[in-house]
Amino acid sequence: MTSPAFMFSDFIAGFWRIDSWNMSLQQRLGLIEHYLELGVTSMDHADIYGVYQCETLFGEALALKPQLRQQMQLISKCGIKPEFNGYDGRYVNHYDTSKINIIQSVENSLTKLKTEYLDVLLIHRPDPLMNADEIAEAFELLHAQGKVSHFGVSNFTTNQFNLLQSRLQAPLITNQVEISPLAMQSLHDGVLDQCQQHRITPMAWSCLGGGELLSSNTPQALRIRNTLHDVAQKVGTEDISQVIYAWIRMHPSCPAPIIGSGNLERITSAVNSANIHLDRQQWFSIWQAAMGHAVP
Repeated sequence: MTSPAFMFSDFIAGFWRIDSWNMSLQQRLGLIEHYLELGVTSMDHADIYGVYQCETLFGEALALKPQLRQQMQLISKCGIKPEFNGYDGRYVNHYDTSKINIIQSVENSLTKLKTEYLDVLLIHRPDPLMNADEIAEAFELLHAQGKVSHFGVSNFTTNQFNLLQSRLQAPLITNQVEISPLAMQSLHDGVLDQCQQHRITPMAWSCLGGGELLSSNTPQALRIRNTLHDVAQKVGTEDISQVIYAWIRMHPSCPAPIIGSGNLERITSAVNSANIHLDRQQWFSIWQAAMGHAVP
C-alpha cells in the first residue's frame, strides 16, 4: 500500500458543537475565516452532528463566501444511526454502513455543506455488520462520480482497518481516533503504529478529554493536571491545553488534533501550541501521570 497523496492541515477545525454556540450567520463565517487565517484548512464534520444540523449551519456560512471552498478540505463521516427519540422511525441506536446509506449520506452532506464534493469521507464507527465489499462499491462509485476524493475510517481497530483496506485499490488516508492523556489506548493497541507504518495521518478527537483534563477532580485528572502545570511552566506557557496538544503531536505518527471550539482565542492558542516543544522526559511524565505508574 502506497502512502496517500493527501495532506491535512496540522490542526483540524471541528464543528460537532456549532449548533450549541449560538452564533449568527456572520459569526459562523467569521469562525471559518479565522481558522483559514491560522492555516487550519481541514474542516471536520459528520452527518449526525447537532441532530443533522451542524453541516447545514456551516454550509449556510460558506454560501456567503463560496470562494473559500477552494481554500479548505471538507471532511464528513457517516454510518451512525442514533435513535433521537424516534427520529425517522428509529427505535434503537445502530450502525448502517450499507452501500445505499453511504451514498445517501454523502448526497445529504453535499447539499447541506453547499459543495459539489467532499475531500474526505470517513466511516464513523466500525459496524459489526460491515460488509467490506459493499463499502468498497460505494466508495468506488462516489469517487468515480467526483463526489468524494479520498476515504478513511474513524475509531477502527487495526484488523477492521486492514479488512476494509483489503477491498480497496486506493489507500485509506486516516483513522480518526480519540487521543488524550485520558484516552491513550491508541498509543498501545497498534492503531498509531499502523498509521506510522503506512504514513497515514491520524486525526485526534477529544484531545482535552471532553474538558475533563481542565476541570475534573478525579485522582487521575488531578495527577495529569498537576503534571501539565509543571511542564507548562518549564516550556513557558500558562495554558496547559497547549501542552496537551504538543504532547499529542509529538507522537511520530504526527496526529492532527481536532479543535472543537468556537472561541477564537482558544482556537488561536491551540494552533500556537505548534511552538511548544517537549523533551522525552516531559512527554513521559505526562504518560506516567495518566497511567499512574512509571514505564517498566
